[in-house]
Amino acid sequence: MAGRTLVGKTLNVGMLGCGHVGAEVARLLVANASDLASRAGVPLILTKIAVRDLTIDRPGIPRELFTTDSESIVNDPDIDLVIEVMGGIEPAHQLILTAMKNGKAVVTANKALLAHHGAELFHASDEADVDFYYEAAVAGAIPILRPLAESLVGDHVERVMGIINGTTNFILTKMHEHPGFSFADALKEAQELGYAEADPTADVEGFDAAAKAAILAGLSFHSVVTDADVYREGITKITAEDVAVVQDMGFVIKLLAIAEANEAHGSREETITVRVHPTAIPKTHPLASVREAFNAVFVQCQSAGELMFYGRGAGGAPTASAILGDLVAVARNRNEGSLGPTETDYADLDIAPIGVARTRYLIRLHVSDRPGVLASVAQTFAANAVSIMTVRQSGAENNAELTVMTHIAAESDLANTVKDLEKLDAVSDVVSVIRVEGIR
Repeated sequence: MAGRTLVGKTLNVGMLGCGHVGAEVARLLVANASDLASRAGVPLILTKIAVRDLTIDRPGIPRELFTTDSESIVNDPDIDLVIEVMGGIEPAHQLILTAMKNGKAVVTANKALLAHHGAELFHASDEADVDFYYEAAVAGAIPILRPLAESLVGDHVERVMGIINGTTNFILTKMHEHPGFSFADALKEAQELGYAEADPTADVEGFDAAAKAAILAGLSFHSVVTDADVYREGITKITAEDVAVVQDMGFVIKLLAIAEANEAHGSREETITVRVHPTAIPKTHPLASVREAFNAVFVQCQSAGELMFYGRGAGGAPTASAILGDLVAVARNRNEGSLGPTETDYADLDIAPIGVARTRYLIRLHVSDRPGVLASVAQTFAANAVSIMTVRQSGAENNAELTVMTHIAAESDLANTVKDLEKLDAVSDVVSVIRVEGIR
């Protein structure tokens, strides 16, 4: 099949940033110019790239394209489209606003910026009548944001649950597949292989996933959600013992981002909760088989049912693929004198605290092995309106370990149960508390 007939004028592209991802985007724009033009219906010419350091060698990219003056890109009347891959909040935030005010469409991969200033940027693009695309901000090459914004816009999304950080998934995969492997062991291997940064805090403490969760939640529930609205726990407290116990029970541990609607009850209106934390899921769940640095997003809809999007969630080439896909879409719109769909926050749902969420807990306790202990533990659960699903006991004489799986209950009731367990004389230690999802 022949490519599109080139009918429009050349569209000039400016880039803000040229790091690992940006360099891959620039190289592909230059190397695949003919193919991209055929797909877009108009030539796309990379004309200027703003960088901090002009001395860095960037093979495959003409040196004359580089400048240290980022303002010259967003204010250049000859540049039609801007790709922002510089990262961070500022100056990216102000540069994008300036580009939009000057009539330039913008493509970005900046999850932190979107999670912090997304609503402002969406409104600014509406006011300026320009496209603002950001598929690459969540899950790399996996097409998830546009399906949520376009393909599923006629449906009612009930829940989104995803593995959206490759570093933590790599670490947890290693801990599951190598018995006795500690978090520190797995992190070291991830750093040696380039899957984790020298300072891995953003990944292992859940900050990266929380920013992406905010973006997913806002799109899914047509409401303004920022990273500050997301409950967050990282994986640094997960031990080899936790992994062994969970595996023996037929589960695996994943760092999951979960966004879900909470039904209205009585005078309480519908709300949403957004959370990121280690989660035990059954080995039979589709997300359980997502290994190493791959990502996946599991979506539950009222009409479409259950859908899963899977693929490489990070890296220069996968992220560049998503950016170029957005660029071609924007170029087509620009060439045809139209705009893509805009984001909506019409639902304006309130973000509920984590205590409103309903989930299960897997609780490991060290207890005295004497008569009446199990009864006192069970009474503590009952007093907080939490029902026990299963109890397993192991351990040596006078020092037993109880592993308790609860039925679904309000997070606030589960949290109060743990606090009360810690006060029992028979309980020497609440070893770990892991939320459980995916059990029907």
